[in-house]
Amino acid sequence: MMINELTYEQCVAQGIGPMVFPARLEQGVDPANRMAMKAVCMQNMQQQVKLQHTLEQAWIALTNAGIRPVLMKGAGLAALYPEPSMRSWGDIDLFVGKQQYHAACAVMRETFPKALKFDEELDHYKHYNLIADGISIEIHRITVSLTHPLDARRYARIEAYGMSHAIPITGNPSPVTLQIPEPTFNALFVFLHAWEHMLSAGANLRQLYDLTLLLHHYAEVIDRKRLVRWLKALHLYDAWCVMMSIAVEDLGLSPQEAPGYSEALTDRADRLLNDLLEGKMVAPKASGDVPKNRFARKWHTMQERLANAKRIEKYSPAYARHMAVAILLSGMTRLFAKDRHWE
Repeated sequence: MMINELTYEQCVAQGIGPMVFPARLEQGVDPANRMAMKAVCMQNMQQQVKLQHTLEQAWIALTNAGIRPVLMKGAGLAALYPEPSMRSWGDIDLFVGKQQYHAACAVMRETFPKALKFDEELDHYKHYNLIADGISIEIHRITVSLTHPLDARRYARIEAYGMSHAIPITGNPSPVTLQIPEPTFNALFVFLHAWEHMLSAGANLRQLYDLTLLLHHYAEVIDRKRLVRWLKALHLYDAWCVMMSIAVEDLGLSPQEAPGYSEALTDRADRLLNDLLEGKMVAPKASGDVPKNRFARKWHTMQERLANAKRIEKYSPAYARHMAVAILLSGMTRLFAKDRHWE
């Protein structure tokens, strides 16, 4: 489906309104839609000014404390668009790693003493969150949570490389020098972030545009062999190739800039894109109430997750199989493990 065919409602739901609407406004639209489109663009521009200010405060505070953050998603990806205001972003994600995690959380509390704090600073959380002046700031221990322990260990090594080789952001209007992940790792992470949302809920077309623009912008520096090696090590190469089909066939990426692109995957790519646009990328929930008995509850959760793996099979059979193995392994381990308070 071409982007020009999407309705106003689809563009808003898919997070691409600020990117699409300026061109449509120039072409001329009816007065009602014109006002709605201008409102979306204006609101996004105002939000970005506020986000940028808070980002600079957080960044300066962390670096002054001797902490080396790396900017994830958000502003780092907005810089890849023709105009940063074309990419909407609603929060600030800063990676600090496990060793700097607790110190970074303390710095954020000191920097924003009036911020809302509702997350606990626990070592099994992916990130710590606080809301400063209406802006959510996430301080990340890790970038992605993977179920299979082998995947998690492999990814930890990949993440360490990508973050230790961070580069300055380009096209950034801020006077502060921000760092973003190394391009090859960033491609993997942006893909993983989109895939993670497709496995649960909340995926949108903007995430695929992010990946497409990143691959185009850094085409000359991305290490294709390393990227493919990483993807295969994490059992994600098949799913990646499906996304590459969408990037090339629907979003305009050159096949030469899309590692793993194949015309043979068009059917699965079309299925994924159509389900995404129709809001069908939602993990299934088992019917009935969640059992109160501890073992029955964990069995109930495992069955839900296996049903989700079955859903993913129509997009990537290879990853669905790997996902099922990881769910069974994790489920059997957690069946006899002590409950965590947030489960």
